[in-house]
Amino acid sequence: MAGKNAPLASLILIRHAPIAEQGRLFGRTDAPACLDAADIPGLRRCLGGVAQVISSPARRCRQTAAAIWTDGRDIPADARLWEQSFGDHEGLAYAELPDLGPLEGADLAAYAPPKGESFNAVCARAWPALQELAERAHAIDGPIALVVHAGIVRAAIAQVVAVPSAALAFEVAPLSLSRFRVGPSGLVAISSVNETAR
Repeated sequence: MAGKNAPLASLILIRHAPIAEQGRLFGRTDAPACLDAADIPGLRRCLGGVAQVISSPARRCRQTAAAIWTDGRDIPADARLWEQSFGDHEGLAYAELPDLGPLEGADLAAYAPPKGESFNAVCARAWPALQELAERAHAIDGPIALVVHAGIVRAAIAQVVAVPSAALAFEVAPLSLSRFRVGPSGLVAISSVNETAR
């Protein structure tokens, strides 16, 4: 049984540092991060007691994880935690993207760019990984950190609220933390979204 002062079982999802090339849409494009050293110490202080760290395979996530945890620990990657594939929209300037404003709710979650995937597809891919990692955090009665993408943070929100389209209303800042309580059946509650150390 865990001690009285043991950390609560949780998943802490960290969105990667900003992408070096701003103003364009990057999902599966393996763009590098722009790491501002001033942002890292405060974030590191918010992450004491993390039992394990998992990363998306994306370079920007692996770079962010390595900047936060400098103790040489092994940080495995899980391919299910990749960002949404935006297909033919990858790399486009934001001004060049189609206006999805007219789409609402379920239609927005179901929309897939040409040769890309929808948010619903991201959820279907990510939810088993989030479920497994939540169960692992519950088993060790401590926090597990995931260095991921905004789309994966929203997928975790969607898993808790059970309405994927509702999660699309959340903004997720670079280098922000979102905390989720877990139980024996997986994610059970959203403790916070978009915490920053600034």
